[in-house]
Amino acid sequence: MIHPHTEMQFISPEIGFGVVATKFIPAGTITWALDKLDREFSPEAFQSMEPLYQEILDTYSYRNGRGDFVLCWDLGRYVNHSFNSNCISTAYDFELAIRDIQPGEQLTDDYGYLNVVEPFQGIDEGTVRKIVYPDDLLFFAQDWDKKLLGAFPKINSVTQPLISLLSAEIKEEISAILAGKKQMASIKNLYFDPKKIK
Repeated sequence: MIHPHTEMQFISPEIGFGVVATKFIPAGTITWALDKLDREFSPEAFQSMEPLYQEILDTYSYRNGRGDFVLCWDLGRYVNHSFNSNCISTAYDFELAIRDIQPGEQLTDDYGYLNVVEPFQGIDEGTVRKIVYPDDLLFFAQDWDKKLLGAFPKINSVTQPLISLLSAEIKEEISAILAGKKQMASIKNLYFDPKKIK
């Protein structure tokens, strides 16, 4: 489920539609969490689908660490890519705002941590990276972990409309991390190796 203070807006002819904040969303806010209405399709189920459905999943889903295609039921599927994303996925089935997001600003992900099936060229943002690759998690996980670690300690100090969607186990994990009893799991845990599919 996407954060409630968001809406879909037309961004530009080049980008199309995207998800923007309707109110200020501070760093450390959970901006998306996997919920019971999101659908997961195994690689086998995907392969058995007609091309029309495969194309929809290719466009609007991401792949988790098991290789399943996850289709968000709400606006979460319209969050656009950015090499300077303001949200990052965690190893705990939720995304975190890694910096303050202003009203009217897009919520963005770096598709490099979403296990894309095929490489694609992103819009030029003046960054060194220009292309998203299926194995970006193997090369950039450490950078994304650092950004997450900068925002993670703020989780308990900001309003969290989506916290009720997290399981008791994940909440305990967060508490242990914030108390210094555990280390945050690396985003690298989200990597799916397509060679695992036979």
